[in-house]
Amino acid sequence: MSTHTQILYQVVFSTKYRKPTLKKEDRPQLFKLIWGLLKNKRCHLYRINGIEDHLHIIFALHPSVSLASLVKDIKLSATAYIKQTGIFPDFGGWQEGYGAFTYSVGAKGNLIRYVKNQEEHHKKKSSKAEYISMLEKHQIEYDVKFLE
Repeated sequence: MSTHTQILYQVVFSTKYRKPTLKKEDRPQLFKLIWGLLKNKRCHLYRINGIEDHLHIIFALHPSVSLASLVKDIKLSATAYIKQTGIFPDFGGWQEGYGAFTYSVGAKGNLIRYVKNQEEHHKKKSSKAEYISMLEKHQIEYDVKFLE
């Protein structure tokens, strides 16, 4: 028997202390690196985007890959790439942890549009407020002290 899954993930993580270091003009290079890593892990990327202090990645996770190891690999690879290339000189690392949210395949279009329009969205809502609303929408308990 084969393994069949249809799980759409949105993973969100921030720069350390939410420091705005991911400058717009160089983000496409970082996104390309992450896309390549996902492809090598047999995951399907639907959309990646973000602003200066955080990223959103929408993808389907291959059944042989654990979410925690994938996010760890993304963060480690991205950090190494940033340090090697110097594309974000003020980058000090990623926050500890991440948010991972699942969606039905029917929500894919709206989710992709939402992530695509991150810059416009954050003219009205801070990154922290956005993250808290995601946690609450998905009924995930949290402690505010760990969201700084």
